[in-house]
Amino acid sequence: MTTENGRALRPSPAAVHVPAHAPRPQPGGTGVAWERLLTAPSPMPSEHEQAAHELDLATSLVLSLPSAAPSLSLLVNDKQIHPEGALVLGALLYVVGHRDGAQFWWQFAAGGGSYTSASFLSLLHRSLGEFLDAEVWRQQAEALATKPRLPPRVLDPPHALLPAQVLTDILTRSHYGLDVKLPPRLAAVIHQLPVDGDDPEYGELPQVSSTLVRDLTEER
Repeated sequence: MTTENGRALRPSPAAVHVPAHAPRPQPGGTGVAWERLLTAPSPMPSEHEQAAHELDLATSLVLSLPSAAPSLSLLVNDKQIHPEGALVLGALLYVVGHRDGAQFWWQFAAGGGSYTSASFLSLLHRSLGEFLDAEVWRQQAEALATKPRLPPRVLDPPHALLPAQVLTDILTRSHYGLDVKLPPRLAAVIHQLPVDGDDPEYGELPQVSSTLVRDLTEER
């Protein structure tokens, strides 16, 4: 995984760092230590399964970032392209099974300079066995990582986009090689997003709504 503030493109999941302000499991939760969830189990039996595993963990970590909620808000409220918000929206779509929508928004973010999104696309294509496309995006991620970047935007005081118990659950699932998913009440919020027409390549494309962050917060 990569972060917008880091340089490594695809460290193993065991090397991924949890943000200092990421929500921790609460008493009475799963009982699995947060840090243990970031230690990858035995490697998956195939390259595409390993890529899917890494992408599951990476998207879970993106959703746990304290900047996830304000970045998503900027995507709808800012007149300029906000690639970090598109990265988060793609992660939300990915964990509810809308892979085409996730791919579109990660491509949008990569076009805005997000090398994290480019490396996510590399993992996504690799997980589908599309190794040539995966290599193209890996090289794109490397190229974006070397470009100068603007100072990070000053965002509102962070608050979690998703409940700590939900974040713990999706990290637990990805750690053990299970499909990541949101609880039905939160998945419904994503599935009800407005769509923009019918793209010939991606089909119906979910768009971020002005109430998305509030809706996710209310459905706790």
